[in-house]
Amino acid sequence: MLNNLKVFLRLLAGYKKQLYLAILIGSIAGIGTGAVLTKGVERLFSLILSGDRDLSASEILLVASSFPTIFLLIGLCVFGSAYLLNHAGLAAIRDLRDKVFAHLQLLPLSYFQSSKTGDLISRLTADIQAMQQTLTFVARNVITQPATILGAIYYLYDVASKNEGVYQIYLCLIALPIVIFPIRHFSHKVERKAREQQEELGGMTNTISQNLSAAREVRAFNLQDKERLQFSRRIAELFKAQMKVIKYSFSIGPVVELCSSIGLSIAFLIGYYNGVEGGVFTAIFLALYFTYTAVKKLGTFSAELHKGVASYLRVQEILDTRITVKDPDQPLPLESVEGEIEFRDVSFSYGEVNALEAVNARIQKGDICALVGPSGAGKSTFANLVPRFYDVSHGGVFLDGRDIRRFRANDLRNHIAIVSQDPVLFDESILENIRLGRQDATDEEVREAARQAFADEFISDPENCPQGYETIVGERGARLSGGQKQRIAIARAFLRQAPILILDEATSALDSESETKIQQALGKLVAGKTVLIIAHRFSAIKNATRILVFDDGAIIDTGSHTELYARCDLYRNLYDRQNV
Repeated sequence: MLNNLKVFLRLLAGYKKQLYLAILIGSIAGIGTGAVLTKGVERLFSLILSGDRDLSASEILLVASSFPTIFLLIGLCVFGSAYLLNHAGLAAIRDLRDKVFAHLQLLPLSYFQSSKTGDLISRLTADIQAMQQTLTFVARNVITQPATILGAIYYLYDVASKNEGVYQIYLCLIALPIVIFPIRHFSHKVERKAREQQEELGGMTNTISQNLSAAREVRAFNLQDKERLQFSRRIAELFKAQMKVIKYSFSIGPVVELCSSIGLSIAFLIGYYNGVEGGVFTAIFLALYFTYTAVKKLGTFSAELHKGVASYLRVQEILDTRITVKDPDQPLPLESVEGEIEFRDVSFSYGEVNALEAVNARIQKGDICALVGPSGAGKSTFANLVPRFYDVSHGGVFLDGRDIRRFRANDLRNHIAIVSQDPVLFDESILENIRLGRQDATDEEVREAARQAFADEFISDPENCPQGYETIVGERGARLSGGQKQRIAIARAFLRQAPILILDEATSALDSESETKIQQALGKLVAGKTVLIIAHRFSAIKNATRILVFDDGAIIDTGSHTELYARCDLYRNLYDRQNV
């Protein structure tokens, strides 16, 4: 348990002042409960059971008012300690959630390709929420319960030193060490089952995420029953995992209570036959009860702690994931870019799968370079290495003669504009979605970029966009057509005014009329810029000044359309297949 407690103490390391003050106040509350309250009970019951009624009114009032005073002080200390610990705990959870999210922003794209989105969401929400619940429970018990035990034991020692025959009563305390064994057993079970529960919860969240993001496909292929069945299986497995956690968590209390009741029964028998005074025995009985109750709560506390640690380990797995694309310790300044790109003996692999092998290529400033080849040949990987979405396994990518790993990633990407095949729009206005291309752009600059991308036509149409540029596009642009989303993404590229442009099937979602307009606009946009066009449709590369032909992770040929059609069989086959 101590090792698990250290995990949460490390989380609270940034809030030591609050932690120390909470420990002090909580200790006062616990000792007040275990020692002061029991002493007050002893005095009260001794007076009542003795039959002495000779006390003055002021003495009676003093005895009667002592209990509200004691409970008021204990209550204030319990509140203060719990408040401070919860404040520190919630602040630590806030910091952890912020740290995990920030870490996710720096992880390579390969991490997200191998991780389930729903599971990541679950770790950021459900697992951290479970940790918050653990911290809240810890805040209520971690200080006051041990202090209560210490206070009660001090009182028991004090009363035993003044009354004969009392020491024998403490034989009932032998039940305490026995309780430790089932607490340890059930706590370890809880940790293992809690981790399984959180994994099942992550799986369920991922199932929901996939279903909601593919609502159209589910209906188009009549997958509703299949999805319902899969979800039912998921929640059934989650239910089983949750019940196992509950079974082991709630097994601790009855075991401790049984041992406690046996111990208290022994205390009663010994006290009765030893003739211990009624008031003293009542207080001893109460002190023993406080001790057993505190042990019971610590047992539950141990189980909660194990559940929290199980969630923490899942969150920590994200933080332990290595950031592979790192900024250099002494980055080179990158204020202006000419746009010459060179690949020198570049190899790259996704895990064990080779994507590029010993690739060499030099793209001059102002080249419109098309990347063609069959699916999986390495075109997208080649383009993704330019903005350092990944770092090469071997060799280097150079920009204007300098290795791009010597620049800060943000500085590098500020000089690159990307239009992907499946553009992502955020649930904001059209104006703000275009402004993502350059966040300091004015509204007029945004509108001009939209006009250049032929997006202004539908944005200004009240039937399409009732609020014009202030129209909210919905999650992932759900309220827009594919062609409209594509034109907004192209407008971002116009707005960015970057010297390097990467187009990944940028016109694939446009109708022929819009594509013609976009091709005209691109003719102006690419002037003086270095452009990489990832294309499966040869109509998209008719303006290319140079073509790289990829196959099985290698560049097998390069040249103009006429040159490649004459000598490259793969290029000719790909071209003829689309122009039969």
